[in-house]
Amino acid sequence: MLRTHARVGSRQSPLSRTSENGNGSRRSGLRAGEVQNGSALCAAAPLSSLGVWTAAIGTQAQQQATPHQPPASQPGASGSRQHSSLCVSFAMGKQRFARKQGFKRLSKAETLSKRENVKRNRFADEEKFTPSSSHSDESGDLSEEHMDIASEEEEAEKFVYREPSMYENLLKTLGSRNETVANALRRRRIEEEGRSGTDEDLDGDIESFSESDEQHDGSGNDKKSPRSNTSAKGLKGSELVDGRELSEDVGTDDDGLSDTDEESDLRVNGQSISEASVITSAFANHLDYKLSKEEIDHLMGRKWSYSWKMPAFSTSKSYWRGTGVCPVEALDVDSHYGLKPRLYKHWLETYDTSKGSEFHKSKQRLFFSICNSYHDILHHNKKPFYLKGHEEDSSIMDAYLMHSLNHLFNSKDLMTKNERKLAKTQEILEDKILKGNAYLDRGFTRPKVLIVLPLAGIARRIIKRLIQLTPSKNKVNVENIGRFNDEFGSGSTEDKDEEDDLEKSKSRKTTKPPDFQALLGRDNNNDHFMIGIKFTKKSTRLYSDFYSSDIIVASPLGLITKIGEAEVEKEKDVDYLSSIEILIIDHADVTVMQNWSHVKTVVEHLNQIPSKQHGTDIMRIRPWYLDGQARFYRQTIILSSHVNPDINTLFNQQCFNYQGKVKLECNYKGVLPKILLQARQIYERIDTKSIMEADDNRLEYFAKKVFPKIKDSVQPGVMIFISSYFEFVRLRNFLKSQEASFCLFGEYIKQRDISRVRGQFFRGEKKIVLYTERAHFYYRYKIRGVQNLIIYSLPERKEFYPEIVNLLEDSDNMNCTVLFSRLDYFRLERIVGSAAAKRMVNSEKSVFVFA
Repeated sequence: MLRTHARVGSRQSPLSRTSENGNGSRRSGLRAGEVQNGSALCAAAPLSSLGVWTAAIGTQAQQQATPHQPPASQPGASGSRQHSSLCVSFAMGKQRFARKQGFKRLSKAETLSKRENVKRNRFADEEKFTPSSSHSDESGDLSEEHMDIASEEEEAEKFVYREPSMYENLLKTLGSRNETVANALRRRRIEEEGRSGTDEDLDGDIESFSESDEQHDGSGNDKKSPRSNTSAKGLKGSELVDGRELSEDVGTDDDGLSDTDEESDLRVNGQSISEASVITSAFANHLDYKLSKEEIDHLMGRKWSYSWKMPAFSTSKSYWRGTGVCPVEALDVDSHYGLKPRLYKHWLETYDTSKGSEFHKSKQRLFFSICNSYHDILHHNKKPFYLKGHEEDSSIMDAYLMHSLNHLFNSKDLMTKNERKLAKTQEILEDKILKGNAYLDRGFTRPKVLIVLPLAGIARRIIKRLIQLTPSKNKVNVENIGRFNDEFGSGSTEDKDEEDDLEKSKSRKTTKPPDFQALLGRDNNNDHFMIGIKFTKKSTRLYSDFYSSDIIVASPLGLITKIGEAEVEKEKDVDYLSSIEILIIDHADVTVMQNWSHVKTVVEHLNQIPSKQHGTDIMRIRPWYLDGQARFYRQTIILSSHVNPDINTLFNQQCFNYQGKVKLECNYKGVLPKILLQARQIYERIDTKSIMEADDNRLEYFAKKVFPKIKDSVQPGVMIFISSYFEFVRLRNFLKSQEASFCLFGEYIKQRDISRVRGQFFRGEKKIVLYTERAHFYYRYKIRGVQNLIIYSLPERKEFYPEIVNLLEDSDNMNCTVLFSRLDYFRLERIVGSAAAKRMVNSEKSVFVFA
């Protein structure tokens, strides 16, 4: 095949700078018309965002074209290639040619008149010159060439240049090697211009693509059907069905999830449920929508207008607020809430087994409806399972797992149905792909769901529940379950009743509270893991390769490790994150106790253009993937027991889902009633003008108002509780500068130093101890000898506040001083209640006392 290179302005695509000839050697960019070893560069506009995807077209086009081409020495082969080169290069140069010649745009009537005159003159020349002699041949060729140039000049007069999209460039390149694709591409262009796709209109553009095939058919080889021309050579992880390639993304009998034969028996209004779900489901509506430039600009503006509100789980203390259309108002019970029938049936059976109340009014069903609307979701008041919130946590977990399964099964079934349709008739395969979006059904890579979890114990719980919610037909065999139990723990103690757990805790004489044991005890505290899960027609495979997985479950640290390796080693990559359509960040409050910056980095690496092709069928990729718009279609679900500025920033600044946002708003009661002591709590407000000055103002207030009282007192046992590690470092440096007697109990303390620090403080050898929230989260030691408590910054986790105040049980005066500012409103309302927090922030007074 002959391809030409045309420079567009001063910018060039990566492929236009260097190219490889047939021997694999590299040469610099070719000018239009240069040929070496029968090949040159592809004529296309710069595709800077596609990168390697344009390079992959050549290989894919060779597989779809006829397998035999006439050798260069064969008569007519060279002419055919030169003619094809001129056609392609001229099409890319029409605008510049018209500008150089000084042509002006004709009116519609003048254009039609010119076209008719050209046709009449061409027919007259054909009758005048006959091919009887060599002189006549030459004259005829010259005349025809002259008329072709004239007609081309006239076409250039009315040519209006439109910047081709990335998808159109891919199709144009593929069409240069395939007659069927070229024909369909030409017909599509004619339809866009408003003309009819007659044979006369198609002849001129198709000639260069079809000439080599006609010569091949006349060389003595039998002409075979399009199916027999499909080459299976070099295909990895794929099979042929009726002569048509089935990629690994879709799967065959062993890998597919389609069950349309069973579902076709279930009909609604004369139409099968499976067919209706494909047409009207939220899945199809969400992914088939085409965003306009104005909508993208609006999304990038990050201006969200929350227009509706509804109660959350029948609770008067909280409600959902969202943008766009309220998802619950559009529910249709007859459509199984958007679930595929086999998933809906299995979910009902599982729910009935758990002896739950009416399913249609359950928390999990309501939350599933919100998830199935494909809005971005922020739920920041979820009571976790380790804090006696097993029912609520499990309901929400079931909802988003069923939503993930439903999305995967819809996607798999759509691809399988398309493969079966396309396998029946290859002759119209490329034509259908080019004329519509019916067969554009996939992304760059296979993984569609990413679940980010902080700890292995939580991951074990969720993966086991995912297996339970998977229909029985798809989990006849759960592969690698033994390895999973070895690495993540069997979790057998989770199924036992509370009495057995209580007896075990007593026998061990542990001082750790039950929530610590459930979250960080036993084999639950591993924070470095990553596992792929693949669903086939009859089995569920754990530890599948990431590129062949449907769901990836990982910790932020595990993902950051992979990203770091890909940045250092060129042969590694994280392209399996390029096509994530559902991102779930569960137990985000625990992740905040680790390193939230890891989560931000992971989100930034999602939905990027991959560096390699990875065997993807480029002709089936959805256009918004190729246009770099995948992040506008990704749904992000963030679940947490509380909200903080970091979580809010991620939700507002890095989630661009065009469907809109849904978030929870709550009224808190506070946790002051959980304090067992008659402690006197004095809240002192720090006035600050901006967030940039907040830390300096806090330290200044402590140095001038609080520390002098500590310095003048001879009483030991002063605990200063600090939420942030950065505040911990600043306060440590300040105490050093004041030559104060203090010891440190931070999150990075070594195990051998814990007993020494606790002993020094208890015996009074050190007057002050600095104690951080993360140290309390990871160790949960009971610090004895606390006489005076100063909370330098309120804890993120509201359940820690009564635990810290209750450390004053050995104190004589039981005084507690709390510093806060207006920027601490989220933390303050979780501790003292929403009503009290509003008064404390807006009041003219700056000191408040709770006793």
